[in-house]
Amino acid sequence: MLYPIELQYSKSHEWVKVEDGVTVVGISDFAQNALGDVVFVNLPGEGDSVTAGDAFGDVESVKAVSDLVSPVSGTVCAVNEDLLDAPEKLNSDPYGAWIIKVENVDGSEELLDAAAYEAFCTEEG
Repeated sequence: MLYPIELQYSKSHEWVKVEDGVTVVGISDFAQNALGDVVFVNLPGEGDSVTAGDAFGDVESVKAVSDLVSPVSGTVCAVNEDLLDAPEKLNSDPYGAWIIKVENVDGSEELLDAAAYEAFCTEEG
């Protein structure tokens, strides 16, 4: 499993990084591995509000449908529409295939650094 140290992670297996004041959200390598082959992604729209701890969409794999849980509260300013045509990018490049970008962030779940997230995944796995 990969746990890039420059990212933060939620216990629902989303990763977070801040770029120029915008929070970028994706799913971790652990999440995509647990899901198996991703075949569909249901995304919010630009301008939608997201709330930390609440679902903002879902990912469908050959195994199951899983909620995408927002690690932050704010407004969706960008959606990775490439995933609509190529959801498998979440499997092949989980840290390159971001899902949403959020601005006006005004709260977040308790986020873990890479070492704490790796320990969490080891316990859970």
